[in-house]
Amino acid sequence: MEMLIVLAIIALLLGVAMHSLTGIRENAQKERVQADISSFKELLVAYELESGSLPTTEQGLQALWTKPTVEPIPQHWRALLDQPALDPWGHPYVYLNPGKHNPDKYDVYSMGPTGQPDAPDAIGNWADTSSN
Repeated sequence: MEMLIVLAIIALLLGVAMHSLTGIRENAQKERVQADISSFKELLVAYELESGSLPTTEQGLQALWTKPTVEPIPQHWRALLDQPALDPWGHPYVYLNPGKHNPDKYDVYSMGPTGQPDAPDAIGNWADTSSN
């Protein structure tokens, strides 16, 4: 009987610990997305300075690591990233120019854990429209 009580307490403590760790992981994933978006914003500024314009929606963020093959093709292009960047859930980031949330600039966002377009848990640059 005592052994069952000890096992029940251990199971309860493990359950509480796992629940706490899940919240920590979710917060870390969201913070990584925000850091990635900040990096994209800086890279897009560099791209615009070097090529004269931002990538189009069709060119997408791929223009940061692969020279665009659709117009406008920049004359002075260089790779700003070594490889495609994926969000913490393994999905590609979405880039829209002009943006839905920032019609005067662009949107860069993660579709969140679901990976579905227009997901309610999407995380994007529209939280700070002053500096993009």
